[in-house]
Amino acid sequence: MQNLVTVFGGSGFVGSQVVRALAKRGWRIRVAVRQPNLAYEMRLNGDVGQIDIAQANVRNEASVRRALEGASACVNLVGVLYEGGRQGFQALHVMGARTIAAAARDEGVQQFVQMSALGADPASTAKYARTKAEGEAAVRELLPRAVVLRPSVVFGPEDDFFNRFAAMAQISPALPLIGGGHTRFQPVFVGDVAQAVAAVLADPDCAGRTYELGGPAVYTFRQLMELVLAETGLRRFLAPLPFPIAGMLGKIAGLLPVKPPITADQVEMLRTDNVPSGQAPGLADLGITPTSAESMIGSYLYRYRRGGQFADQVARAPA
Repeated sequence: MQNLVTVFGGSGFVGSQVVRALAKRGWRIRVAVRQPNLAYEMRLNGDVGQIDIAQANVRNEASVRRALEGASACVNLVGVLYEGGRQGFQALHVMGARTIAAAARDEGVQQFVQMSALGADPASTAKYARTKAEGEAAVRELLPRAVVLRPSVVFGPEDDFFNRFAAMAQISPALPLIGGGHTRFQPVFVGDVAQAVAAVLADPDCAGRTYELGGPAVYTFRQLMELVLAETGLRRFLAPLPFPIAGMLGKIAGLLPVKPPITADQVEMLRTDNVPSGQAPGLADLGITPTSAESMIGSYLYRYRRGGQFADQVARAPA
C-alpha cells in the first residue's frame, strides 16, 4: 500500500502533532497504539478515511508486525520520561525500538524515523539518555538508512515541562533550581518537531542522518523557571537545590504510586546541558524556522494564572 505510514505512539503529545503534519502532506496514516479506544479522536486530524487506528504493543512482536503490514514508512515515537510497571526504559527505548525496526525491515518498509532525544549517550549515567542511545544503535543496526531525530525539551500545550513547573508553582511557595539552575536548554516547539518528521520523510536525501532539534534560543534552567513565573503571574522563591539532595528527593518521589514531580534519573540528566552540539543538521537544514518559547507558552500557561483566561479582568477588579 503506497503512501501509508505507521506511527507508533501516535496518540501522545508529540504523536498527535506528527499525525496532523503527515495528514496535511497527504500521507495515509495508521496510528499504532496500545489502547485504540482512547485514540478515536485521532481520526479527526485528517480527511475521512485518511487516518486509521491499530492496536499494537511494542512488547508484542505479532501486534507490531500487523501494524506494519502494507506500510511504506514508519515513525517510532514510543518513549517514556519515567519508568512505571512494564513501561520501562529498556523495554520501550531499546527492545521496543529493535522490535519495530526488525518488523519494518522484514515488511519491506522503505523509510524509518526514530525519535530519540538530545543527550542520548551510551555512556551516560542517566538511564533515560543511555537507553535512548541504545535504541538508536538497535535501529541503525537493522536499518542503516533510518533517520534519527534528537529534540531538546519539547514544549507545547500538553508538554510535561512548562506545565509541570507551572502546576508546582500554584501550590508551592518555591520552585527548585536543581544544581543551582545552571543547566542549559534549547526548548523546541512540538509543531516544529512534527514538521521535521514530515520533512525527513519527504526528502530521500535525509536517509541515514541524525538531526538535532532545538529552538531559536538557549536558556538556563533558572531562566526557564523565571519564564514560567512571568507567564503565570505567580511570585515564587527560586530555591537552589544541590544535585545530591535533588537526587535523594527524586528517589523518594519515584517510590510514590502517582506520577512523580521529578525522578532521580531526571536529576541525573540535569547534570548535562541539553542543547544541540552544532555538529549535526537541525531545523534550519529542513527549511523550518524554529518557534520561540515566549511566543507560545502564554497561550496555554494562562490556565495557571489567577482567574485563568479572565486573568486581565481579575487583575483590574477592585479589591
